Amino acid sequence: MTEISIELVPRSEASLRKELELVRQRFPTVKRINIPDILRFDLHSWNGCSIAAEYFPKTIPHLRAIDFNPDAPLHIIEEITRKEVEAVLVITGDPPQDMSHKCYRTSCLEMIRRLKRELPQLKVFAGMDPYRSGIKEEIDYVLAKRDAGAEAFFTQPFFDLRLMEIYQGFLSSFNIFWGVSPVLTDNSRNYWENKNNAVFPPDFVPTLEWNRSFARQALQFAKTHNGNIYFMPIRTNIADYLNGIL
Repeated sequence: MTEISIELVPRSEASLRKELELVRQRFPTVKRINIPDILRFDLHSWNGCSIAAEYFPKTIPHLRAIDFNPDAPLHIIEEITRKEVEAVLVITGDPPQDMSHKCYRTSCLEMIRRLKRELPQLKVFAGMDPYRSGIKEEIDYVLAKRDAGAEAFFTQPFFDLRLMEIYQGFLSSFNIFWGVSPVLTDNSRNYWENKNNAVFPPDFVPTLEWNRSFARQALQFAKTHNGNIYFMPIRTNIADYLNGIL
C-alpha cells in the first residue's frame, strides 16, 4: 500500500501547529510527517517532530550529517528514539552561510553507519537526488547508502514523470518516497533549475492547475509501482494544493 508523507517546515511552533491541524483535519490518509532541519529557524527537526507527534502517529526528522561531531556523543538520542519517530532521514547538509555555526566533515555515509552502529533499532532513511550528477553516479551513491544501512529513500522533488520512470527502473527493489513540490512562480522555477539543477518538462507552467495535475500523476505513479510519496508544499496553501488529490 502506498504511504503518504507531508513535509512541513518548522518556521515556528504556532505555524507548524496550524499546518499540522489542517493536514490532520483535511487529509486523513496522511499518517506521517517529515520535518527538515533548517538553520535559520529556531526549531530543529527533532523539536518539530516532538510537536508533530501530538497530531500524527509517525514522524521523520531530517538530520544534517555535517552538524554532528563524529568524536562527540550523539546529543539527540532521546529525541530520535521516541516511539513516534518512525525513522530519521540523513542528508549531508549544505554548509551554513553563517560561519559562526560549527559544522564538521561528517559525510552522509558516515552518519548512517554511526546511527546503525549506536542505535541499531532505529530506522535510517537517506536522500536521493536525481539532479546531483549523472544517473549512474547517483544510483551508485544510493547503493552505497543502502550498504551503509539506509532502509528507504526520500527523493528530491521530481517535476517530470519520464525522469521518475528512468530512476524507478533502476530502483524497483528499493523503498522509495517520491518527492513532489509545487512550483508556482518563475522565480521558484529559476531557483530549482539554477541551484538544484532540476529538470522541468516542456509543457510545464507555474500554475496551481499544472502542479495539481502533476501531483495526481505522481501519486498514481507511486501506486502503480508499489512505491510511496511525499508532498513538499513550500509556501503554498496546503488545502488548495492537495484538496481532491488526497
